[in-house]
Amino acid sequence: MSAPAEYTQEFVEVDGERLGIQVYPEPDRPDAPVVVVCPAMGVRARYYRPLAAALRGAGLAVVVADLRGTGASTPAPSRRSRYGYPELAGDVGAVLEALKPRLDGRTRLLLGHSLGGQAALLHLALAGGDAVDGLALVAVGLPWWRAYPGRRGYGVLPYTQSIAATAALLRVWPGWGFGGRQARGVIRDWAYTARTGRFPHLDGVDAEAAVRRIRTPVLAVSVDDDQYTPHATMDHLCAKLVAAPVLREHYTVADAGAPLDHFSWVRAAAPLADRVAAFAAGLPRR
Repeated sequence: MSAPAEYTQEFVEVDGERLGIQVYPEPDRPDAPVVVVCPAMGVRARYYRPLAAALRGAGLAVVVADLRGTGASTPAPSRRSRYGYPELAGDVGAVLEALKPRLDGRTRLLLGHSLGGQAALLHLALAGGDAVDGLALVAVGLPWWRAYPGRRGYGVLPYTQSIAATAALLRVWPGWGFGGRQARGVIRDWAYTARTGRFPHLDGVDAEAAVRRIRTPVLAVSVDDDQYTPHATMDHLCAKLVAAPVLREHYTVADAGAPLDHFSWVRAAAPLADRVAAFAAGLPRR
């Protein structure tokens, strides 16, 4: 595996606060496709350094953006924080807009992991897909309790709803054993998807209908031994993408040559990075 690359820390101003973005050195090709990575809930952008190295090794330019309130993004979630899924989706658009001078004329992809994949998908649904050419979803699912295998869903439902109840009571999720510290609006919207299997209305927009209108090509990859988003939860999400061309794949321990789960795939991502590069190469050129 390639050594993790160093990055330049930059910031994007949004709503008077800052989103941290980590910009990795450009590969040798000046016209290389650009991948903007959106992390999982509570996971700092720097965790994705091995993935960034693998993507660069596959010939792609890489930017990793901290989600609002995580890592270098400010402020940390507090009882005053009211944002939820609409703001996370808007942040994706703000990052793309800030990067626009570096993206013009180049193939550009969003790569979302877990909550970051939901935010990227909702950005395309609410703002349109003109800013990107493709979307890669890795270990992303809608955590609907009925989509979990066997009797596991009967544990997922009370678990997710108890987290939402705690966040509503405390007016912030403290991060007790799951997801890091989060604004109560993020937890509220996440718990809604777990309860109903649907995206909530976002700022008055029917997000479910908007997702069905997405036409951006999608590479959707589930991961072996994913404890949070097993492949059936990704299947449930992909079933909503009725207008988009979807390449549905599964990343196995045999593919990676290493143990995998919801998070550890990031450290064994070289074969997956090659797949993302091939997906980017197959997209129509701007």
